[in-house]
Amino acid sequence: MKAANAVIGDIVQLKPGEKLALDGDLISKSGTFNTAALTGESQPDTKRKGDTVLAGMINLNNVSEVQVTTAYADTKLSRILQLVQDATAQKAPTELFIRKFAKIYTPMVVFAAIGICLLPYFFVDNYVFRDWLYRALIFLVISCPCALVISIPLGYFGGIGAASRNGILFKGGNFLDVMARVKHVVMDKTGTLTEGLFRVQEAHIKPGFNRQELLQMVNTLESKSTHPVATAIHEFVGEIDHHIPLEQVEEIPGYGLKAMINGKELLAGNFRLLDKENIPYDIDPAGKAHTQIAIAYDKKFAGYLTIADSIKQDAGTTIARLNRMGIQTTMLSGDKSAVVQDVARQLGILHAYGDLLPEDKVNKLKEIKARHETVAFVGDGVNDAPVVALSDAGIAMGGLGSDATIETADVVIQDDMPSKIPMAINIGRQTKKIVWQNIALAFVVKAAVLLLGAGGLATMWEAVFADVGVALLAILNAVRVQRMQF
Repeated sequence: MKAANAVIGDIVQLKPGEKLALDGDLISKSGTFNTAALTGESQPDTKRKGDTVLAGMINLNNVSEVQVTTAYADTKLSRILQLVQDATAQKAPTELFIRKFAKIYTPMVVFAAIGICLLPYFFVDNYVFRDWLYRALIFLVISCPCALVISIPLGYFGGIGAASRNGILFKGGNFLDVMARVKHVVMDKTGTLTEGLFRVQEAHIKPGFNRQELLQMVNTLESKSTHPVATAIHEFVGEIDHHIPLEQVEEIPGYGLKAMINGKELLAGNFRLLDKENIPYDIDPAGKAHTQIAIAYDKKFAGYLTIADSIKQDAGTTIARLNRMGIQTTMLSGDKSAVVQDVARQLGILHAYGDLLPEDKVNKLKEIKARHETVAFVGDGVNDAPVVALSDAGIAMGGLGSDATIETADVVIQDDMPSKIPMAINIGRQTKKIVWQNIALAFVVKAAVLLLGAGGLATMWEAVFADVGVALLAILNAVRVQRMQF
């Protein structure tokens, strides 16, 4: 039955690659699901018959059947979207400086010009209306807020243009200001600092075994499985050797694979498979942060493969640059704490927390915001959308990011490169600096010429320069941000 029309009690059939729309119980024998969008964990999760599966999970391999147990309004995904709405409501609206300024400035200079024209009648002996009207008109030309009205939005347009040229999309000029104030960057792990792909990191083969030959046998054995681990091993080892005589191939659900090669038994799976087959080993798998695939050949422990998510190439330099900029970093993830701490150690992140549900991430971010810091959160999965919304500046990885997170975010990094995070902050800082340079230039020049005009020392030429000339200088200064290197 189609998930869109399903109600509680209905059975939904999921083909490989399809996403589950409603929470339910798995009624097939087993199934492997990509849960990264919900939990942030890169490792695919194998479910058994009777296990709970959640809306948002993607079926990876075999056709699976799920019995719906909850209505959409009560699903995990629906609750995450509700968190997004609640978090969005907590964000204060950005004040538009130019609008508030214009409300005060414009009537003030108009009344001042009227005063310059009429008030001298009561204080000057030889009052000539035409002369004082001319002075008032000069005053109005000088005080015209063109330079301010043009330079402020143009500065932000320049910043947004510079960012977009570097693959960063700001959803408004006000977010450039927010990014300029950021003092703490909180990041998700999977898809943000890591690739989000399951890969073999190391192959530990014990002495006495031919490394290449053993890996080829394991690769050939894994070719009989559709599990994502098999794909990772195939990418690591390379082409499958079809001349290896595999016999009695057996996949043991929850354990791994077993086969006979030249009369000798080959095992590849988790360490529980070795326990099951009474094969001793000399390592402690519990002390390893990442997933291990144990290998045994001819009833002897032959080694293991370490399989994990790969850290992005520019992640280390990103953290180092943020540290140099005086910005604190924290990592929040739904992945296992051991994995999260290992990644944090490699990257130099001091504060890292794992095993977090979406609501746990929200609570952690609230704790950080309670310190009165301007906080940016960077994420990509559906589970990151609530914290992206709650943060002062929400940043989404636009390449692999979910639609909900991209929609909620204030800034979108199009190519998923974490090095664009400090770049976005730097663009915000430079844009803010240029905008305030233009404001200062306009105010100083106009104030000086206004005083001269009120005293009758400035002509219309000076007035035109104070208006059009300053506006032109402000435009040239604003365009400068487009040529900066970030």
